[in-house]
Amino acid sequence: MQKRKKIVSTIIKVLIGLGSFFIIYLRLKSDLTSEKLQLLISLAFSLKGLICLSICLLLIPVNWGIESFKWKIITEPVEKISFKTATYSVYSGICLGNLAPGRATEFLAKIIFFKIENRPKITALHFINGMFQLCITYLFGLTALLFQLKQFEGDNMWLAYTTSTIAILIFAVFIFCLVKIDLILSFITKKISKQQSLENFKYPFTAKKLIQLFGLSVIRYCIFALQFLLLIYLFHQQPLNFSIFVGMALYYLITTTIPMISVLEGPIRAAIALIVFHDSGISDSALALSSVLIWLINIILPSIYGYSILLKQNFEPIAIGFKLFGKQK
Repeated sequence: MQKRKKIVSTIIKVLIGLGSFFIIYLRLKSDLTSEKLQLLISLAFSLKGLICLSICLLLIPVNWGIESFKWKIITEPVEKISFKTATYSVYSGICLGNLAPGRATEFLAKIIFFKIENRPKITALHFINGMFQLCITYLFGLTALLFQLKQFEGDNMWLAYTTSTIAILIFAVFIFCLVKIDLILSFITKKISKQQSLENFKYPFTAKKLIQLFGLSVIRYCIFALQFLLLIYLFHQQPLNFSIFVGMALYYLITTTIPMISVLEGPIRAAIALIVFHDSGISDSALALSSVLIWLINIILPSIYGYSILLKQNFEPIAIGFKLFGKQK
C-alpha cells in the first residue's frame, strides 16, 4: 500500500512538471519569435537593459514575499504556520496554477502545507485572499478607465462595459464574503469534509487585519506596475508619459478579468495591449516583449522554484486528481 502511494505521488509530480513546462513552451513558441528574441538579447545586455532587468528580478522575492506574509496573516486564525511554510505554500501554488485558466488549480498545492482537517477552511480563505488583490487591481483599473473611456468607443465599448460589470460583481461578492465569512467557512467545511456536526468557529476579520491585507495588496500592485513600466521603458526607448501609466492600469484590469487559456493567452494579451496602449506610441514589438517578460519574471521563474518545492512534498494525504482532501472522521 505504501509503495503504491509513493508511485502515485511520483506520477503526480511528473505530470505537474510536464503540464507546466508544456504550457510554458506553447506560450513562448507564439510570443518569442526569432526577431523579438534578437531584440530582447541586444537590449538586455545593454547597460540600461541590465539595470531594468536586474531591478525586475530583485523584486520577485519582494513581490511573492509580501504575498506569503498576506497568506500567513489570513490563515493564522485557522492554523498558525511559519513565514517559511507560507512561502513554500505560495510558490507551490504558483507552479500548479499554470495548469488551469484563471489559475484555478493554485489552491490544490497551497493547502497541502496545512493539516487535513483545516484544508476546507484554507481553501475558502485562498479565494478570499485573492479577492483583496483583485479589488485593488480593479480600483486602479476602473480609475484609469474613467480617464480613457473615449478610447473604447465603437467596437471596443463592449470590453469596457463587460470589465466594469464583472468588477462591480466581484466587489459585491467580496463584501458578502467579508460579512458572511463564518457562514462561508462553515458551509465549505461541511460540504468538503462531509461532517454533520462542526465546531462553532468564528473568524476574526478585525480592522487591523483588513488594513494589513489591503495595504500589502496596494504595495504588491505597485511592484507589478513598476516591473511592467521598467520593461516598457526598456523596449520603448522613449520617456514614459501619462497615457502609458493609464494603459498599464487598464491592461492589468482587463487581463485580470478575462480567464486565459494558455494556447490563446499570447494573442489575447497582445490584442488587449494594442487597445489600451493605442495612443501611447509604443510599438507592437515593445508591447509583446514587455508582456511576455512580465509573465516570465512573475510567474515562470517562481513556478520553477515552486516545482522544486513540490518535488520534496509527500502527496500521500492529497493525491491531486484522485483525492483532494483526506477523510474526516
